[in-house]
Amino acid sequence: MDRVHIYSDGAARGNPGPAGAGAVLKARDGRVIVEVCRYLGEMTNNQAEYRALILGLEEARQIGAEQISIFADSELVVKQINGEYKVKNEGIRPLHAEAVKLLRTFGEYTIEHLPRDENRHADRLANLAIDGKIE
Repeated sequence: MDRVHIYSDGAARGNPGPAGAGAVLKARDGRVIVEVCRYLGEMTNNQAEYRALILGLEEARQIGAEQISIFADSELVVKQINGEYKVKNEGIRPLHAEAVKLLRTFGEYTIEHLPRDENRHADRLANLAIDGKIE
């Protein structure tokens, strides 16, 4: 499979509060391959952002992607994955480790920060998961 683009977003209402994760996988030409969202229960926004990334990575593995480009509107997640920020929060450490482990299963990956208004599709899915408590 050609390079897959993953757009991920997590949301928590209340921080911590009810949370959801959304991910959209697209082909290079912009065609949507997979949309996925999941209700996460009570957690912080940063935890939800990591869960959304993990959800997107798991979907990419399932469809057989070898090369991925990740776009997320969480600057914290992007900079921690890229090694620019340390992972200090105990609630984030296991999620970061899980994401890194999944990333290592791909032949090649990039992760970039995306402005929030350019990530509306994944944001809509994360909020849909909270509203509908989709599990």
